[in-house]
Amino acid sequence: MPTFDQLVTRVRQQLRGYTKDQEALGELAVAMTSGDTSFTVDTDTVDNLSRGLVEIDDELILVKTFDRTTGVVSVMGLANGRGAEGTTAAAHAVNSLVTSSPAYPRARVKEAINDTILALYPDLVVFDTTELTRVAVQFEYELPADVADVWYVTGELIGPTKVWQPLPNWRFNPRAATSDFPTGKSLQQLDGVVPGQKVRVVYAKEPTVLSAGADDFATVTGFPDRVSDVVVWGTCARLLPAAESARLQQQAIEATERAVLVPPQSAVKTAQYYQALYYQRLEEERRRMFHDIPNFATFQGS
Repeated sequence: MPTFDQLVTRVRQQLRGYTKDQEALGELAVAMTSGDTSFTVDTDTVDNLSRGLVEIDDELILVKTFDRTTGVVSVMGLANGRGAEGTTAAAHAVNSLVTSSPAYPRARVKEAINDTILALYPDLVVFDTTELTRVAVQFEYELPADVADVWYVTGELIGPTKVWQPLPNWRFNPRAATSDFPTGKSLQQLDGVVPGQKVRVVYAKEPTVLSAGADDFATVTGFPDRVSDVVVWGTCARLLPAAESARLQQQAIEATERAVLVPPQSAVKTAQYYQALYYQRLEEERRRMFHDIPNFATFQGS
């Protein structure tokens, strides 16, 4: 159910709190193209825009000057100021939000979300299935390229029973000769399955990362929706140490004034808290994974 954009919102709300940290927001008054070196903000929503970074959608832009009368903002370095900090220059529609000095830029949050999704493997895996047809004189069969490990194998029985029996005598070869098996993955099947019958392979694969803002978490990654909170906790733990780095900027008056109220290591301790939540939920999902889809040893009663 949650989309990529919704996950970004959940992570940023966790990091900023729901009401305490209000960033300076405004709106675009005129649509932008990816090559514009100036843009116009709504002066009813923006009365001051200092030199530095602003965020529009997923793009970071370097601001040079701001005209309070016209709302025109010039970009520092012209085209060099577009797509700052490794983001991509893009077109932006009228009324797009303009955020001044974002604490957690959307681009960085998206990167951390995808890093967390990838890091779930191999503790959590995505499952898929492929079927092979038993050939009398053949004992090794090609598997799809995305196979990371074989979970269990069953064979189709003859007749109308519709029963698939567990097959114990197989070997997954992740480095098969590409001259025989182009994907480089194969299954050596040594059980007595009647030729012509199907062999079903349930296998594990790595998750797919999210890309577009509307990407559905479960559909794209392959994980069930409930795993999304594991990703949220893990992402928060990845991003929070950056808040501790900001404290090193001692020339910042705000940081100095808040030092008494927000002691050193606060961000690190909060990151550790989120990391504990992450590992707790990860272990719960791992146990559930083995319960719902037992691997070959459990499936065969070993």
